[in-house]
Amino acid sequence: MWQGIDHRRFPRADFPCKITIFKKGEQEKFSTHTENIGQGGVCVALKEGLDRFSMVDVVLYLENGQPPIKCEGRIVWSVKRKDIFDTGIEFMNIRKQDSERIERIVKECLAKEQTSSG
Repeated sequence: MWQGIDHRRFPRADFPCKITIFKKGEQEKFSTHTENIGQGGVCVALKEGLDRFSMVDVVLYLENGQPPIKCEGRIVWSVKRKDIFDTGIEFMNIRKQDSERIERIVKECLAKEQTSSG
């Protein structure tokens, strides 16, 4: 995963879950797993680079027995690493309750990390 400078407003947690990304206005889709997740967005590894600031549709499967989260996303960065592109996607037009679900998961993951490292 890309280890660049972190300018995020929301903390991120390592939480691999299935995600499907659809290019706006196209049939092309990418199915992958998240590298990390935060209330404001996700990092994913894709086989193809996507243009910065391009819009996508996101379906995020948190695998906690609840329906997937569906929202729009904006590509905010993409860094090529070997044969894949680490890609940062900012959530756009996400429902408040979905954002809160993600926030709870991130807090739980970070609490577990602190407990296991301390």
